[in-house]
Amino acid sequence: MEDIDEWKRLLYNTEFLADSATDNGRVCSVAGVLLFGTSPKRFLPNAVVDVAVFPGVEKDYNANFRDTATSPLVRLGNEQGDVLAPGIVDQVMNMLQPYVSREELHGAVRIRRWDYPEAAIREALVNAVVHRDYLLSSTSIEVSLYADRLEVVSPGKPPNGINPDRMRAGCRAPRNQLLKDVMRDYGYMEHMGMGIPRKIVKLMEEQVGTTPELMVGEERFSLVLRKPVRNEPHQ
Repeated sequence: MEDIDEWKRLLYNTEFLADSATDNGRVCSVAGVLLFGTSPKRFLPNAVVDVAVFPGVEKDYNANFRDTATSPLVRLGNEQGDVLAPGIVDQVMNMLQPYVSREELHGAVRIRRWDYPEAAIREALVNAVVHRDYLLSSTSIEVSLYADRLEVVSPGKPPNGINPDRMRAGCRAPRNQLLKDVMRDYGYMEHMGMGIPRKIVKLMEEQVGTTPELMVGEERFSLVLRKPVRNEPHQ
């Protein structure tokens, strides 16, 4: 019993448990549900990532793929090492992988080639799930893959005056500090907050030759990774 009480105190002090509004007990906090809940969607219906793959450069009813990632933010496992639920970033990466990468045979070695740097895609997804505005509960994160680009749209404008130029410079102003701290401790994020300039902008410019687009819209933030424009040969 003492161990259980100690765990409860620890979870309360780290804000994964919160005081109940209806009785004298304690309930899981929103951060606790998002990070460690086996089914966050049950309590937070739009804390999901909607993924769609379109054949052309515009949204189309005839998508090549549609699905919704509903996992917690971090991977869950049991004492035996079995995976109970993948982290939501890994779940989305698994959905996208067949459409943004392919295996090529080089001699006797198979190498996976990506249309966009794998680390850049992953960083874009991590930023979306960590920094989105969860108070905008009617909107989910959208990941849309087109023939010429990958778009990640998350609910909410960047907080505290952060704009695209400041993001490119590595400025930090997290909206959800607890989520950021835990995702950093689990190895999803850098300690220095340089993910956008180092993993997204730099890798895209070096490996793809295009500059990512960071755009602030009406209650949303969009990040776009583009393929290089291919010049058609003259007839």
